[in-house]
Amino acid sequence: MAKAEAEQKLAEAPGWQLAQDGLSISRQFKFKNFVEALAFVDRVGEIAEAEGHHPDIELSWGKANIRLSTHAIKGLSLNDFIVAAKINELKRGVS
Repeated sequence: MAKAEAEQKLAEAPGWQLAQDGLSISRQFKFKNFVEALAFVDRVGEIAEAEGHHPDIELSWGKANIRLSTHAIKGLSLNDFIVAAKINELKRGVS
């Protein structure tokens, strides 16, 4: 996906940021504590398995950083934005 197209797709995934090289999108999610962050990451894992599309996840106290890209093409695809939107919906249900 071209960087310009990815920039347009970001409107469908509020809160996500496009990497400068245009090859991935990422978002940091904040929580009250480690337990909430871990539970969120577990639910993100369920989405990833259902979609067959797996993000890079960094978990720390009260935070989860998620980065999406399509590893097979070494860049972004429509699936990245679909998964981002589903993760956003998941977060909406948490807080």
